[in-house]
Amino acid sequence: MTSPDLPAELKAALDGKLRGFSRSDAAGRAASISKTYRGGGNSGAIRSETDALAYALARMPATYAAVTASLNALVEIRPDFAPNSLLDVGAGPGTATWAAAEAFPSLQRFTLLDSNDALRTLALDLIADGFRLRDASYQRGEARAALVNAETADLVVASYMIGEIGDAEQRALAELMWQKTRDTLLVIEPGTPAGYARIIALRAQLIALGAHVAAPCPHDGPCPLLPPDWCHFTQRLQRSRAHKQVKGAELPFEDEKFSYVALTHAPVDQRLSRVLAQPIVTKVEVTAKLCTPEGLSLTKVPRRAKADYANARRWRWGDAVN
Repeated sequence: MTSPDLPAELKAALDGKLRGFSRSDAAGRAASISKTYRGGGNSGAIRSETDALAYALARMPATYAAVTASLNALVEIRPDFAPNSLLDVGAGPGTATWAAAEAFPSLQRFTLLDSNDALRTLALDLIADGFRLRDASYQRGEARAALVNAETADLVVASYMIGEIGDAEQRALAELMWQKTRDTLLVIEPGTPAGYARIIALRAQLIALGAHVAAPCPHDGPCPLLPPDWCHFTQRLQRSRAHKQVKGAELPFEDEKFSYVALTHAPVDQRLSRVLAQPIVTKVEVTAKLCTPEGLSLTKVPRRAKADYANARRWRWGDAVN
């Protein structure tokens, strides 16, 4: 499985951009941009090189970790999937492209789409220092308009971007992304009830158009969870010194919550259950909340079933299990 930490090439490229850059200025801009996002804003809050770098320092590690966790789940279900081309919609600083390049050595063609000039400039600077991505194409434009002219790709990714647009535009964008997907579409959103709702709406829309779920769901049916519950996962990542300074954080790690769906044109052979919360382990039994091909299950594995109990003790939130 691919590590959730930024690859060495990307870390080095970011460090290079940081030389002569005020960490206190970056922290202030990152806080301002985060406030705008929490209030329902979008990448329009990022207008300058300072804004873009502050955003990358604050959010790139967590976004990379969430995208990587989603890609790892896809690889686990479809170990033979070897895409040749990637289309990164709403690419920002190129986070999802870097993650996909790490997860799939087979990728040869990388196309990134975004309308934000500051993020595009930063992404191109970072890509220039990355051997694998040196020939990537970064096209400027609003997602829908840019997608119309984009070539189809084996793997299409949209990470943390559909929440920036209205409901009607989300539906139009989802259909257009699906049209541009030759094999698999992966969409990642924040692990909030609102982020999950966007994922579920897109999931239902595209299943109606013939899509099949590869991950995280082990079925193509309606989500069995009922409000106030929602499907989300968490990925822990280590914070660098610069990351802690920009975030104003003390802890050496961060837990990123995210929701995602991977949709394919062909039905998926493997239908493994998914662990929806951290299991409760006692000396008597392991209790796990699972999404199964048949629906939601609160599974209890007793200690007397030694082999099953030992296996269940290793289950973690987000795992695909038999």
